Amino acid sequence: MKKWSTKMLVEAGILIALALILDRIKVYEAPQGGSVTAGSMIPIFLYSFRWGLGPGVIAGAIFGLLQLLLGGWIFTPIQAILEYPVAFGMLGLAGIFSNKVYEENKNSIIGIVTGILLGLGVRFICHFLAGIIFFAEYAGSQNPWIYSLVYQASYLVPEFVISVVILTLIWKPLMKIPK
Repeated sequence: MKKWSTKMLVEAGILIALALILDRIKVYEAPQGGSVTAGSMIPIFLYSFRWGLGPGVIAGAIFGLLQLLLGGWIFTPIQAILEYPVAFGMLGLAGIFSNKVYEENKNSIIGIVTGILLGLGVRFICHFLAGIIFFAEYAGSQNPWIYSLVYQASYLVPEFVISVVILTLIWKPLMKIPK
């Protein structure tokens, strides 16, 4: 576990605040929660790539907790924990690829895409399971598994595309900032 420096804490605070601001800019909002935003996960991915797995998971969980406190959908305590601090904490899994994204070649792009895919993929699984367990009644006559899969993909796939495109465009100059 890395020792948290003042710089790490300040970056975490700034990037979590930026993520919360970007989260308020909705491109599309799904009827029962979830939305396509102006890249709200990018600051958490950026932090995870810079500082690694542990700090990234903690920053993501704090981001999720703050989202919950600022107007999250709460139906049961377990649902709230699964869909906010746990799901958003999983974005920090991108930090597993922090060494790869700092390579000066095409591997940095592969690391970015793979890290985002991993973090967002596990976040997707959290929301998918919550959809099946807590929101199956919204499926109506449809299979709740398929309903949840399609529903979660309707906003998380565009979020994946936005995150990959923007981070791959801005990463090269950002990777030069010293830790």
